[in-house]
Amino acid sequence: MTNTLESSIQAIVEEKPYKIILSKPKNKNELYKKTVIELHTSYYQISRYTEKQVFHENIQLSQLRESLLLLTTSSYLQLNGWSESYELTMLMSKKGTVTLKKKQLSGTASIPVTSTHNRVKNYILQEGVVIPPLVDMGIFTKDGKIVRSMYDKFKQINRFIELVNDEMDSIHSDEPFHIIDFGCGKSYLTFILYYYFSEIKKVPVSIVGLDLKEDVIKKCNLAAQKYGYTNLHFELGDINGYHTDHPVDMVVTLHACDTATDYALMNAISWNAKFIFSVPCCQHEWNKTMQSDSLSILSRYGIIQERFSALATDSVRANLLECCGYKTQLLEFVDFESTPKNLLIRAKRKPLSSKNTRMKYFHEVDEIMNTFHVSPTLFQLLQNNGYLEDFQ
Repeated sequence: MTNTLESSIQAIVEEKPYKIILSKPKNKNELYKKTVIELHTSYYQISRYTEKQVFHENIQLSQLRESLLLLTTSSYLQLNGWSESYELTMLMSKKGTVTLKKKQLSGTASIPVTSTHNRVKNYILQEGVVIPPLVDMGIFTKDGKIVRSMYDKFKQINRFIELVNDEMDSIHSDEPFHIIDFGCGKSYLTFILYYYFSEIKKVPVSIVGLDLKEDVIKKCNLAAQKYGYTNLHFELGDINGYHTDHPVDMVVTLHACDTATDYALMNAISWNAKFIFSVPCCQHEWNKTMQSDSLSILSRYGIIQERFSALATDSVRANLLECCGYKTQLLEFVDFESTPKNLLIRAKRKPLSSKNTRMKYFHEVDEIMNTFHVSPTLFQLLQNNGYLEDFQ
């Protein structure tokens, strides 16, 4: 509907919006290309974005109407806002005509409000900031808004970056942070990792993505050039037997099928990688070979055997990483293809625990292997390369 600017702003404020994005500057020389206003518990935070920087200020809840009037009068032609019930769109023509549209939200809003604090979740990757790979993935529009139907994928990508970010506080170096991404596939997360380190953490980063599909590698290298990601490149190659001349700070392997995960973990251990982030996939090896007289109930029913095999495989991997000097966690992680939730192995290099502690981890592995008559690939690789000599 067409209305006056003052009445439209008043109608927006009355909906108690939790997020507002002001865009389409009136002047092409406008310093702030976009302004984002977010509701916190007792105030609004205003974030003004230039081409390369963002500037913040806080205002009282009662100042929202005055601030919106000032910003729309002086600087912007479009306002998009979200409340718990409505998506609000206000358009202003250069002649002063104002149109306000209110769309009733059904289901999950594009940006969720928590039930306890009625405020926006503070994602590491923020709406309102144009992130080229997310635009090309169809997750962001060209002006940095989340595509409503892609919000679940946006959450999943943020979840992975949060899991990485939890371990990155100690990273402050002028030297490049070297990352190897095994089985990178279409490399959605490889590009986002590069963006996270270079643009958010401001850490010089060098990433190599490795995959077996030549056409995928070619497309990914072209995309890296398009984004200007000069220290990101992709190579054709196998996880097993891959060599690098650089020190490796982080190994990433997402959905490497079956024993490919074991070869990636073996490489990470042999390089003394500081961090490992691995989401295993298709743990067939254990499922094919497990047998047990005393616990045959776990192999009697196919679905139980399959799920137990996956959990047991990752438990053994985690224990073996502990034996090799890594503080290891198994964390819930949501798959990008909307398949059932799975686990992420997050491991950080640390000083070796006491031998008694590491012996405990090893004996747990030894016992479960004997119980189910299995010998997992990672165990064999570590044994053949002398990493388990202290325990035998």
